[in-house]
Amino acid sequence: MGTLTWSMNWVDTTVLLTYLIGITAFGIWVGFRRHASTEQYFLANKSLGWFTVGAAVFTSNISTIHLVGLAAGGDKDGMVIGNFEWMACFTLIMLALVFAPFYINSKVATLPEFMERRYCPHARMFLAGIGLLGALLIHIGISLFAAAKVFESFLGVPMYATIIVLSLLTVIYTALGGLKAVVMTENIQVVLLLLGATLVTVLGLRALPGVGIHDVASFSAAVNPGQLSMLQPICNAKGHLNGFSWLAVLLGYPILGIWYWCADQTHVQRVLGAKNLHAAQNGVLFAGFLKILPVFLMVLPGVIGYVLWQKGAFQLQMVAGTNHADYNTMLPSMINCLIPTGLKGLLAAGMAAALMSCMAAALNSCATLISMDIVKRIRPETPDTRVVTIGRFATGVIMVLAMLWSTQGDQFGTIFEAISKIPMTFAPAVTTVFVLGIFWKRGNWQAAMTTLYAGSAIGIVYFIMDLPKVGKAILGAGKATADFSGLVTDPVAGLGIPFMLVGPILVVFCAVIYIVTSLLTPAMDPEAVSKVCWDHPLAFLNGRIAGLTDPRIVALILGVVVGASYYWMR
Repeated sequence: MGTLTWSMNWVDTTVLLTYLIGITAFGIWVGFRRHASTEQYFLANKSLGWFTVGAAVFTSNISTIHLVGLAAGGDKDGMVIGNFEWMACFTLIMLALVFAPFYINSKVATLPEFMERRYCPHARMFLAGIGLLGALLIHIGISLFAAAKVFESFLGVPMYATIIVLSLLTVIYTALGGLKAVVMTENIQVVLLLLGATLVTVLGLRALPGVGIHDVASFSAAVNPGQLSMLQPICNAKGHLNGFSWLAVLLGYPILGIWYWCADQTHVQRVLGAKNLHAAQNGVLFAGFLKILPVFLMVLPGVIGYVLWQKGAFQLQMVAGTNHADYNTMLPSMINCLIPTGLKGLLAAGMAAALMSCMAAALNSCATLISMDIVKRIRPETPDTRVVTIGRFATGVIMVLAMLWSTQGDQFGTIFEAISKIPMTFAPAVTTVFVLGIFWKRGNWQAAMTTLYAGSAIGIVYFIMDLPKVGKAILGAGKATADFSGLVTDPVAGLGIPFMLVGPILVVFCAVIYIVTSLLTPAMDPEAVSKVCWDHPLAFLNGRIAGLTDPRIVALILGVVVGASYYWMR
C-alpha cells in the first residue's frame, strides 16, 4: 500500500485525541465503583430508563462495521442492503413484546440463565459459549477490522496502531466502569455517530452537481438498474438466485435477526438493565425508530459514492488478486474526496465512537457471560467482589483474542457480508430453540440440546465449505475464478444458494429435529415451563391498553412507519 502518513492537521488531531481521552475518562468516572456488586457492574443496578436503553441498544449495533459495511453494500448492491436495518425493526418489536416480558419478570442476569430456566444447565453453557464466540468474532473482531480499514485509508494510520490504541482505551473504561459506563458513553456516542453519518450524506449530495447529476432523474439514470430499490426480484438478469431478493430477505433475515436482537447477550444486556418492564420495552422500540435512519445516512451514501466513483470523482482500491473493486474502501475514499480540512477530526471521532460503543457492549456482555454463567454456576459461593474482578480480567482476555481474529476480516466479499455470514453457522439453531421454546410448551431440554448440537455442527460445515479459499483448494485453480465466492454461494462453480437462503434451509432442519425429539421424549414439568412460555402465540397482546405509551401501541406505530417507508422505497 506504500508508506502511510498522518493526513490530519493539528486541529483535527486535537479534536480526535480530546474525544478519545475524554470519553475514556467519562466512562471511568460514571461507572467505576471500587466494591461494585454484580448487579451494579453487570446490570447498571437495574436503573436504566427507556431513552438510555434505546440509545444503548442502537449504538451497540451501529459500529464502524455499519459505517463501512453499509456504504460498501450500498455501492455494490444498492439500497437493498437497507433491509438489514428496516427488518431489524420487526425483530425489535418481537424483543419488546414477546421476549422482554419473560427476561425482565424472571429477573435473570443473562440470556443463558433464562435458557437454563426454560431447558437445562447444559443449554445455559452452550448459549454462553455461542454468546462469547459471537461477540469475539463479530461484534469486536470484525468491528476492529472495519475501523482499521477506515483509519488506514482515511488517516494513514497503520492497521495495528488503530487496533491497539482503540482496543486499549475501550478495555480501560469497560473493565473499570461496567455496564453503567458502557451505556452512558453510548448516549454520547449515538449523537456523534449520527452527526458524522449526516455530514457524509449531505456533502455527498452536494458533490453530485459537480459530476453532472442535478436532479433525481439523472441520479436514477447513473446507478445500476434496481440499485435504488429496497425490493429485488428472486432471480437476477443472469438467471441466478439474487442474494438479497425480497424472498431471501423475508425468509433469511428473521433467522439472523431473532438471534442477533432477541437471543444475543450483547444487545439484550441493555434491556436487562432497565429499571422496569415498561422502560425495557419502550427502550427497545425507541431503538427500532432509530434503526430507520441508517438507510438514509449510511446506505444511501454508498449509492451516492457509486455515482461519484463511476463519474471519476475518486478511485477505489482493487482487491488483491482479483479484477474487482474493494467496496470496503468506499467510505474512506468518499471521506478523502468530500471532507474539508477542519472536519476530519470530528468525523474520525464519530467513527471511533462507533467502534468503541460496539466493542464496549460486546466486552461487557462477555464479562457477564464468563462471570455469571460459568464462574458463578461452577462456584456459586464466589463473592460478588471476586466475580466482578474475574469479569474485568475476562474483558482483557477477550479483547486480545478479538484483536488477533480482526486481521482475518478480508476473507469475505464485504464487511457486511462477513457479519451476516458468520452467524449463519449457529443462528438457525439458536433461533429455533428460542422461538419454539417460548411459544411451544411441549418442547423439552432433550430437543433443545439435540437441535443446538446438530444445527451448529451442520452450520459449521457449511461455513467452512463456503470459504472461498477452501472452495478453490477443492475445485482447483482451473474451475474457480478470481471472483469465486464459495462452494455453496457461487452461482457458476458452486451451488448458487445465497447465504440468506441457507438460513431458512437450516432452520427447517433444526425445527424438524426439535419437534421430533420433543415428541419422542418425556414432557417437562408443565408448571415450571408455564413460567417461561406463552400460553398461546398471541398471548403477548392480552391485557388492557394503558394509553399511547403502551408498548403495543408504540410497536404498532413503528410497524406502520416502517411499512410506509418500504412502500415509498419499493
